[in-house]
Amino acid sequence: MQMIYDGKGTEPWMRQMFDTRAARRGAVVRRSMSWVDREVGRERFLAELRRRGFHVIQTADQFIVVCHDGPIRLLF
Repeated sequence: MQMIYDGKGTEPWMRQMFDTRAARRGAVVRRSMSWVDREVGRERFLAELRRRGFHVIQTADQFIVVCHDGPIRLLF
């Protein structure tokens, strides 16, 4: 899906997401795929997660981001 650019740039959005308490603690944050597409674009979002070494899971219409670079294990 294409990003709908609003002129604000992507940095404030990315900074806000990764400055949350959950992200700073290495916990999990989730974002709607349509919101990601609209605010920063999926490619930019995934590139930033990859750069940080975070894990991302896509389920239904959500991205679930594990905000650390350690191992994860899906149990079932």
